[in-house]
Amino acid sequence: MNYQCIVSGRVQGVFYRASIQNMAARAGYSGYVKNLPDGNVEACVTTDEQHTLEQFLDILKKGSKYSWVDNINTRPIEESFSNGFLIRY
Repeated sequence: MNYQCIVSGRVQGVFYRASIQNMAARAGYSGYVKNLPDGNVEACVTTDEQHTLEQFLDILKKGSKYSWVDNINTRPIEESFSNGFLIRY
């Protein structure tokens, strides 16, 4: 399954994207994370039986030591990812 997650809270300017990219790549996820103009962060991911959405949401909630997450809105999307986990600009 493929998902888009919109993360709100203190998630820009606090090493959030780098932390997510590092943890998601180490866990074996494919997708991307990027800042949005409204101050939120978008994270898109492809999951399977081994790499579940719940585990990915735990990564998003953990973030960096300087961040905090108020809310995560998740919805299924068509686009799939297979080339590791990247930061998009």
